[in-house]
Formats: sequence, structure tokens, C-alpha cells
Amino acid sequence: MRIAAGWLLGLMLAVAGAVVAVNLVNSTVASPQQPVREYIDALQAGDGGKALGLLRATVPPSNAAMLDGTALQTSASRLTNIQIGEPEGRPGDRVAVPLEYTIDGSRLNTEFLLEKTGTEWIFFNTWAFVPSRLPTVDITVVNGSEANINGVPVNMPNGRNSFAVFYPGQYEASLNGQYFSAPASRATVTARDTPVAPLNLLTQATGKLKEDVSAKVKEFLDGCAAEAQKEQRLQPDCPFYFASNNRVQDGSIKWSVTEYPNVSIEPFDGRWVVSPLDGKAKVQALQQNSFTGAWYPLDEEVDFSFTTRLDVSGDTVKVTPQLSF
Repeated sequence: MRIAAGWLLGLMLAVAGAVVAVNLVNSTVASPQQPVREYIDALQAGDGGKALGLLRATVPPSNAAMLDGTALQTSASRLTNIQIGEPEGRPGDRVAVPLEYTIDGSRLNTEFLLEKTGTEWIFFNTWAFVPSRLPTVDITVVNGSEANINGVPVNMPNGRNSFAVFYPGQYEASLNGQYFSAPASRATVTARDTPVAPLNLLTQATGKLKEDVSAKVKEFLDGCAAEAQKEQRLQPDCPFYFASNNRVQDGSIKWSVTEYPNVSIEPFDGRWVVSPLDGKAKVQALQQNSFTGAWYPLDEEVDFSFTTRLDVSGDTVKVTPQLSF
């Protein structure tokens, strides 16, 4: 009897231990939180293929540049103080697993819906995300065909594009080109069905572009003044001229630019345009009074204004003066 009682007690303890072990496994590696842990780990590793498989999500028609590698890893790296909460029951063998985290100092949360898909080894539950569709982030760039999102250069056909993204995460768009740039703009995506405001990159001409355009404008004006002096013309094919009824001595005409235009470049009607260029030029010569015949110096400063056409292609800047005579 003592032996049988001992065996019975051992059996009961083994069963109790097994029940505890099963419950422990079901609350840890076989819990609904486990797929969420693996999903977040995949995001942080930049493994978009694994993350997509775990999430069981379809990809909408869009650009996929944010779904893998550096762009994805950068998005997930902005999540800190991550905490996975306890599952909350939902109808139909489903549970909601809350996830809390911090982005830019704000405490945010995302709820994942999972469903029980069966058991393994009779006792252990299996869970999977309820199939869904990835959200998208729409981005526009003024008068631009490229941008940088989460450290990855992307094309922006006709100045716009739509990017499929994982959640939760943060996506930062900017433009840091040699001639055009735009301040960074960020979108935080917390759920699959929460609308995300489009990111609009307000492109501006860089100081480098203004410098290069100013240099070309100066080169044109200096060249025009030199040619006018060479041809000894008071009314050259230049933005500046001087009208006089007096006779001017040949060889005495000298032109110089005394005030170069300030260059301002702005977007207009899908293009980049240079605002009208205003400056001053000086003409010097000897002229003869038509009534008295006396010779005296001509020294006049004249205002001028003209427009240009600006064409920028890659690293090439072309400035074409638009003159009317």
C-alpha cells in the first residue's frame, strides 16, 4: 500500500508539473504575445520578408522601398521603451495584443489582432496575426523628382509617390541635393487603418544654386559690357543702354556694371524660375554738344532689368537671358 501510495503521489505530482509546464509554455513562447515579439524583432533587424510573413499582410499597389533593409530598420529604431501587454479576448478565438512604445517623447500604442490557429503536440496553442493590408504613406515634393526617406534615396515621378510601410514606425522624408533641398518632414504610423497625413516636401533652391546662377549672370553682364565697349555702342545687345542726341567720340565709350542683380529663385507652374534681375550699369565717354560743339565727359549710371530662363539638369546649370529689343 505504501508503495502504491508513493507511486500515486508521484504520478499526481508529475501531472501537476506537466499542467504547470503546459500553462507556462502557453503563456510564453506559445502565447499570443510571441508572434508580436518576433514581428518587432524582424522590424528592428530590417528583415521585411520575415515581418511580412508574420503579419500575414498584403502589400497595396505602391513603392516598396520602405519594406526592407535600412529604411525599415531606421523606422523601427525610433521606437523606444517597448512593452507588450496582456492579451484581451475578442470574439471568434481572437485576441488583441496591445503594444506600447515611445516615439519622439510621446507614449503611443498599437493593437494587434491575432487568432488561434490550432495546437501543437496536443497541448500548445498556436497563434497568428489576422491577415491584413499594409498602410501607405503618400509623399510629394515641390518641383522635384527625388527624395530621401529614412536614409534611402527614392524616385518621385511627377513629384509624388506612395510608399507601403510597416507599423508601428516613423518615416522621415527630406531632400538634400546640391541645388535643391527641403526640410525633413515626419509621419508616424501606429496602425494599419489609421489615416496618415501626406508628407509635403517644400523644396527650396540652395545657396549653391543661387551662387552658381549669380556667377553666370555676372559672367553674362561682364561679357556684354566688354562687347559693347569693343563695338563702341551706346545701345548694345544688352539689358542696359543709353540714349543721347549728342555725338560721341569713337573709342571713348566704356561700359561697366556697377550693381549686379540679386538672384532669387522660386517655384512657379511646375518649374524653377529666376525673379526679374535688376541692376545698374555705367557708361562713360566723350560727347560733343550739338549746339555749341564743345566736348565734355559723359558719365551716366543707368538702371536695367531683364529676365532669364533657368534649366537645371543634374549638376548642370544653364541660364539663358531673355532680352527684348
